[in-house]
Amino acid sequence: MTDEQLPQPVITGLPLTTGPNGQPLIGCDAVVALLESIANVVERLASEDDPADLAAAIRVEADALNVRAIAHTTETP
Repeated sequence: MTDEQLPQPVITGLPLTTGPNGQPLIGCDAVVALLESIANVVERLASEDDPADLAAAIRVEADALNVRAIAHTTETP
């Protein structure tokens, strides 16, 4: 599988904003969408009976969110 064939993390398409304190924020609707996407991954991978694949898919989402959060963090004066 090439990099172009790999699915992109769902979190990359969800809105992330920066709060007044400079910290990143994700809205409730975005959290719901992320959880629904994770549930879809669980359903798709459950038939393969490999918990490591499921854990890896969830970690990809967590890592992508962490990267976006760092990018949206600003220094406070």
